Amino acid sequence: MKPRVRGIVATAGVSALAAALLVAPWLTGVSSAQARVTLHGSRPAWAAKSPVVGQASTRGKVSVRVYLAPKGGEAALRAAVAAVSTPGNAQYRHFISPAQYRSRYGPTSAEVASVSAWLRSSGLRVTGVASGNRYVSAAGSVSAAERAFGAHLSLYKVQGRVARAPSTDISVPSSVAGSVLGVTGLDTGPHIMKPASAPAYPFPPGFHNGRPCSLWYGQIQAKYQADNQTKLPKFEGSYSDYAVCGYVPNQFRTAYGVADSGLTGAGVTVAVTDAYAAPTILEDANRFATDQGDAAFADGQFSQNFPSEPYRLGGVCGANGWWGEETLDVEAVHGMAPDANVIYYAGRSCSDKDLLDALARVVDDNKASIVTNSWGSPSMFESSGSIHAYEQVFEQGAMQGIGFLFSSGDEGDEVQNTGIMQTDYPTSDPWVTSVGGTATAIGIDGSLAGQTGWGTSKWSLSSDQKSWIQTVPFLYGSGGGFSSLFNRPSYQHGIVSPGAPAGRAVPDVAMDGDPTTGMLVGQTQKFPGGVHYDTYRIGGTSVSSPLFAGIQADATQAAGGRLGFANPKIYTLARNDPSAYTDVLSVPGANVRVDYANGVNPKAGLLYSVRTFDQDSSLTTGPGWDDVTGIGSPNEGYLMSYAK
Repeated sequence: MKPRVRGIVATAGVSALAAALLVAPWLTGVSSAQARVTLHGSRPAWAAKSPVVGQASTRGKVSVRVYLAPKGGEAALRAAVAAVSTPGNAQYRHFISPAQYRSRYGPTSAEVASVSAWLRSSGLRVTGVASGNRYVSAAGSVSAAERAFGAHLSLYKVQGRVARAPSTDISVPSSVAGSVLGVTGLDTGPHIMKPASAPAYPFPPGFHNGRPCSLWYGQIQAKYQADNQTKLPKFEGSYSDYAVCGYVPNQFRTAYGVADSGLTGAGVTVAVTDAYAAPTILEDANRFATDQGDAAFADGQFSQNFPSEPYRLGGVCGANGWWGEETLDVEAVHGMAPDANVIYYAGRSCSDKDLLDALARVVDDNKASIVTNSWGSPSMFESSGSIHAYEQVFEQGAMQGIGFLFSSGDEGDEVQNTGIMQTDYPTSDPWVTSVGGTATAIGIDGSLAGQTGWGTSKWSLSSDQKSWIQTVPFLYGSGGGFSSLFNRPSYQHGIVSPGAPAGRAVPDVAMDGDPTTGMLVGQTQKFPGGVHYDTYRIGGTSVSSPLFAGIQADATQAAGGRLGFANPKIYTLARNDPSAYTDVLSVPGANVRVDYANGVNPKAGLLYSVRTFDQDSSLTTGPGWDDVTGIGSPNEGYLMSYAK
């Protein structure tokens, strides 16, 4: 396929970028009745769409965080972030240290004291102040919280359970309004982030890829079943190929131009955030690398950063599903950037609160300049308070030269999952890079033989084995679309069509994510015969994000220093040198996948299915930017552009 991106040659202006991101649905407005300021958007969207089933007991317990505005105001900080992130600006890549950030933009002790006094006067108990004065935490009764925030707390039925949320947008006294960014903790809705998979405790159940499978794309035609005697039916008039067994790092490095570039990520540190921590991560990652002919982590090249408090919510979150996510992320980054340092930051749980704390540790440590995050949830479950909490970290990170990458999601437009067309969050935040998924064909020599969008329809073998029957019209696919929470940032102007729906467009770039063309990973699992290491193929944009993190580590090495928030550079390059990306086009096709009925061996029989390509809910792949693959996938030209 030809590398091609269409766009207008232009440079995103700093003031335009800052202005685009400032106009948001939760802009505050003064309530004249009681000299209070309403925080619009603080009532989460899910509450407005869910039936009320009662009122919260006034004696119920509430624990909140009041996030504080940066010194000098949010507009000034965002303008500064745009300046250090935009090519051509005099401040481009002139990053600062955490101490300098706190000195210039950190909320003051006087603001902490003022907010604390207001919370106490409402009957809440101040329980702590975060590092850098990010937020003031408080706890108390529902009645005290209602008094503090000027809204009743109601009970709603959502996703089969009862959750609490404000019945209206909350408000704060005008005397502290300038110090308050947002509030979290008033609602108990589904603030649960999802990784690629979430099986049950204690070790994930073992899984083997079914055989036959291909070592490279198109190696084995799916004309016969495994016994080589029973013929398989054609699909749409022709025989498909068997799915790959799982691409290995050298295949990805060759396909995306890393091998030819000579870059290895040397001198760069990548952070990975997930919930919990896999107990065998270093052992598994080293064995996987050496089995594929790569070097294991050198002493000190891999480390882990754990929360100060014990893990929690393991059953709700599916703790060992996150072990698999961590394993995938670490092995993907190491595979794409073998000499980069990797630090794993563990969250206490999969909740917004605990993953936010992990992200905050990354920016406070300031050791990593790239952060890959393979988790998220539908935007409807976020309030303005939680979004401000995330952006507080993203903006500080950008000032320090740290770029945040998020997988775009695995549910397409989310309609099948939630009934509402929407993007995921945090991937749709304008201050992060959103990474979508492709279906990727890597040939026998490691070259990129072709790409299309990841979107899968499943067809199963009929009982008489003479035809394929569609059993799942849409199984999964790359997340994308247009955010209802954020305006279109100016860095996307001229690339995303002016005729497209308004809102921040998702994703920005894409890499392999289709499970049919997925990555091989190695992990310790629980099999019927015991717990031991083995490999399996996995996909999802949970693969795409760490693959791109490895690319960014290589690009950082080429640039000789931190890249920071990369989107303005990514889109400027798309305008000025579109050959730096391989455009992803619509190419219909399919592979045959073989699964063991029992998941581990052929004793219980084989299951055959056809998995199609480029059928992603309402999202479509096409020339230039599209809502499945963004502006395309990076290649050697992308990497070399940073060395110029």
